[in-house]
Amino acid sequence: MNIGNNGSPGAAKAFGRLLRFHRERAKVSQEALGKHTTYSKSQVAMIERGERRPRGNFVELADELLGAQGALLEVAEELKASGVAAWFEDYVEEEAKAAGVHMYATHVIPGLLQTEEYARAVFACERPSLEAEEIEAGVVARLARQKVFRRKPTALMSFVLEMSTLTRPIGGLAVLKENLRHILDIGRLRNVELQVMPADRQTHAGLSGPFVLLETAKRRSQLVYVEGQGGRYFLSEQPDVGDVFARYGILRAQALNPEDSAKLIEQVAREL
Repeated sequence: MNIGNNGSPGAAKAFGRLLRFHRERAKVSQEALGKHTTYSKSQVAMIERGERRPRGNFVELADELLGAQGALLEVAEELKASGVAAWFEDYVEEEAKAAGVHMYATHVIPGLLQTEEYARAVFACERPSLEAEEIEAGVVARLARQKVFRRKPTALMSFVLEMSTLTRPIGGLAVLKENLRHILDIGRLRNVELQVMPADRQTHAGLSGPFVLLETAKRRSQLVYVEGQGGRYFLSEQPDVGDVFARYGILRAQALNPEDSAKLIEQVAREL
């Protein structure tokens, strides 16, 4: 699945496997390769796992040091920015074909609900900073994901948004106001339900952080996707999956109902 303009989804993983093969064949450690390319050992490990793409002259230096005779350079041609982070490709593939997508968001409007300008501002906040072409590729890919709202067969979509996601002025007040209007439009779709978690809740089932629930089209199996500072992963086994789905049900009960949520979003947008 190619979400962006260039590149291919498995390219980062293929490059990582090839890099590890040539590194081990040359009997060069990750630490030594990192020193030669000005990368850290952990960054080299991430590249080998396909979790990040190499930048600068990493590929040229690695190919020379490891005696890969141009093999790394050849495969690296497939690493042009696809707009989807290497570690996010598996999730995007599952999301695009899911029968149900349910999100709990805590600190930023979810990508599926972002406007073009808001998405661009979010990518601009990344640290380490992204190159301009990476930002634009990311925006294109993020907007392409939003086809899931109107695809056939229809996917059931729901969102629980913390109040902070609706008030944090990413990109400025005008950008935020436009995105709030966009959220209201999406919320009018028959297959979408949007709820806001008020800031004054004294009991809260989501203190462990944000997550995404996916119901697959085949056999209606369930997946949980969790992303954080230290990594990202799927949960697919019981009882973990059942626990998170139950937690989401409690969150929906604690949040405002869709009608009151829409009124609150309208109020926030009006006051900006």
